[in-house]
Amino acid sequence: MNDHFRTAGEAQVLGVLSALAQPSRLRIFRTLVGAGPAGLHPGQIGDALHIPANALSFHLRALHGCGLVSLQREGRFLRYRAKLDAMQELLQFLTANCCGGEPCAGMPSIACLEPKEQPHADTVHPH
Repeated sequence: MNDHFRTAGEAQVLGVLSALAQPSRLRIFRTLVGAGPAGLHPGQIGDALHIPANALSFHLRALHGCGLVSLQREGRFLRYRAKLDAMQELLQFLTANCCGGEPCAGMPSIACLEPKEQPHADTVHPH
C-alpha cells in the first residue's frame, strides 16, 4: 500500500477514516497496533475486547477492506496485523500541508518500531 493515499487521494482516506469512526473497529485497530508485528488471531481480539465472533468478523473485514489490516492464513487459523505503513501514510497525508510546508518544531514523529518503556503495573490501558 506504499504511496497509496497519495495516488488514491481523498476517497481512500475518507474510506479509512470512516472505518475508524466506528467504536468497535477503532478498538480493534488500536489493539492490533498494540500487538505489533506478531498480530493476533480473531479469538484473541474477541476475548480481549468482548466482541462476539460474528460482529468481530464483520469489523475485521471492514478494516481489511480499507487497507488498515493485513490477513494471513496459518492452517485453519487467521492472523490479523495492523498495517503500520498504512497508518503512517494516513498520518503523512493528513499532515502534508502542516505549517505551510515548513518544518514543524512541535510535531512529534511516530516511530512504531522503536521499543517503548514498559508501563508500570498500576497503569491502566484504554481498549
